[in-house]
Amino acid sequence: MIEDKNPKRTPLSELGEFKLIEHLTEQFKVKQKSTVTSIGDDAAVLNYDKKQIVVTTDLLVEGVHFDLSYVPLKHLGYKAIIVNLSDVYAMNATATQVTVSIAVSNRFPLEALEELYAGIATAAEIYNVDVVGGDTTSSTSGLIISVTAIGEVKKGEEVLRSGAKPNDLLVITGDIGGAYMGLQILEREKEVFKVNPNSQPDLSMYTYIIERQLKPEARKDIVELLKELEVKPTSMIDISDGLSSEVIHLCKQSKVGVDVYENKIPLDPQVISTCEEFNIDSTTIALNGGEDYELLMTISQEDFPKIKGNPNLTVIGYMTEEDRGMHLVTRAETKIPIIAKGWNALGES
Repeated sequence: MIEDKNPKRTPLSELGEFKLIEHLTEQFKVKQKSTVTSIGDDAAVLNYDKKQIVVTTDLLVEGVHFDLSYVPLKHLGYKAIIVNLSDVYAMNATATQVTVSIAVSNRFPLEALEELYAGIATAAEIYNVDVVGGDTTSSTSGLIISVTAIGEVKKGEEVLRSGAKPNDLLVITGDIGGAYMGLQILEREKEVFKVNPNSQPDLSMYTYIIERQLKPEARKDIVELLKELEVKPTSMIDISDGLSSEVIHLCKQSKVGVDVYENKIPLDPQVISTCEEFNIDSTTIALNGGEDYELLMTISQEDFPKIKGNPNLTVIGYMTEEDRGMHLVTRAETKIPIIAKGWNALGES
């Protein structure tokens, strides 16, 4: 296929705000019964009957949360939805609607926003959520995306960060560290490209970890699995800022301590081999990497037989009395205090 050297670039000024919104959102169809009125009015109208509503918002800023030199706009649109849905699932809730607002500079033509919204539409379709509103405005500092996700949960079924008890088991979904190491590969190849723009990187051996960074998935399947297993976690949080940070959040909110076992932390072989390549300790990456969007939860020991042997769930430790503190139990069976060194959104760059 011959690449078009001069792709069409339609200035956003040709459409104006309302026509732009109409153009970008015409692909969104209503699927949820709770969506009464969607895009096109002053506000969306939602009807939840007797269910509880959960609401969460995330902001993604160019140069802080993403780098468009290696993040395709379609992937960015997809990820913008996923990071919000992950927070809904961490409440043991079902995601139903999202709103999407963007601030965009004049360096982006209409075709670029079409790519962004194609990713948003793909995520909405796969996760069965309705896009019910949003806003567009101009920006002098690149692209900014704000997504609000709305979900529903039956009263009494919601899971907070504050319900963990001593002797509960600490359980994690999937594996962690992949997103961070995928980012390291992309950053390395960006620097190589700066030196030699003709270089074409071979990323085939890093497919899994790059996908974990560019196209993460939210664990909707885990919420459904837990219902099937008849397991209600005592507390839950999604892993966006690194395992250590999320463990500390659960402990502080629940007023408990924890022992996390280093040899139980699930790592993909590609993460281990890439850590070796970069001469980085894989446990450090697992604790502090972030952006994996797996779920971290505590469950009662009585529920252990229900999850035992399930490939989606790994017990990595147990909760203790608060005064015993928060520790990593190393492979050498020594205890090291857990300190949050993960992503800090307000940290200095």
